[in-house]
Amino acid sequence: MSFVRDLELSRRDLLVTTASAAVAAGLPGLAAAQTPTVVGAPVVSGVSFRVNGEERRIDLDLRTTLLDTLREHLHLTGTKKGCDHGQCGACTVMVNGERVYSCLTLAVMNEGAEITTIEGLGTPDAMHAMQDAFVRHDGYQCGYCTPGQICSAVAVLDEIASGVPSHASADLLVPVAVTPEEIRERMSGNICRCGAYANIVDAMIDVAENQA
Repeated sequence: MSFVRDLELSRRDLLVTTASAAVAAGLPGLAAAQTPTVVGAPVVSGVSFRVNGEERRIDLDLRTTLLDTLREHLHLTGTKKGCDHGQCGACTVMVNGERVYSCLTLAVMNEGAEITTIEGLGTPDAMHAMQDAFVRHDGYQCGYCTPGQICSAVAVLDEIASGVPSHASADLLVPVAVTPEEIRERMSGNICRCGAYANIVDAMIDVAENQA
């Protein structure tokens, strides 16, 4: 037992001695580990834009995404946070008429922009044509991705009407038509984990035919 106690004391002394020597020698790794990290205060700036036709001005941490601004600060929770990495499309909104993953853009990058969320397209009593078509064609199941799907769908039809080609466009010299192939290609960035893709295509074609 005496030998074991002597061994424990020796090991303890060795550790203390080694640590003291490291500090004395100014070992970079140990010195860095003992230096506390100082985090500066967040930089806040005022941001102004129009959201669903209403002028909004808000003071935000410059690192705040447009998605978090809409949900946490403006309480427009129709826009959903899915992957938060720009991979699912659940957070899609329209910025100046173009579809955008709101989780991948900072709010301050959209100063002066016109932003439209699912709340700005229609209401239960006065639905947008695309919302109505999604209901009639059963273009949703759990509904979580539906706001992003609908915002993207509205913007896609505007893209096609403006003649913007996609990878599915066979001839850049021919006006782009609303076809299932065009819709599938353009909507590929919006994932529906329930698999309602066929019904979404039908809903979009229905709206496009009524707009013609």
